[in-house]
Amino acid sequence: QVQLVESGGGLVQAGDSLTLSCVASGRTFSSYGRGWFRQAPGKEREFVAAISPVGRMTYYANSMKGRFTISRDNAKNTVYLRMNSLKPEDTADYFCAVRRRPNYSGPSGWGLPDEYNYWGQGTQVTVSS
Repeated sequence: QVQLVESGGGLVQAGDSLTLSCVASGRTFSSYGRGWFRQAPGKEREFVAAISPVGRMTYYANSMKGRFTISRDNAKNTVYLRMNSLKPEDTADYFCAVRRRPNYSGPSGWGLPDEYNYWGQGTQVTVSS
């Protein structure tokens, strides 16, 4: 059974940093893109960042560029999200996901939740002002 488990969330102050981790189990996802999404209370789930199967390509939502960094360690079946200069508007549940299509590194679809077929349960990030 495939499981994605996020960790690293918490309560921080504006300007602080956090690193989220997402460990996959049940199968190996080294050939699949991985992504992070977030959902704030009362809002739609939104794309945060994604990384291609071997990590050569990364994609970010505009508001996260320069502040967030996605990385992966395929030996550990894990993807990370380093978040710097956190703002109160970054407060949300953060979800990791595995892209449905294997061996794809092109520019299309990374921000679309329907392109992902495995999801974690989320980790909560709260940024106080």
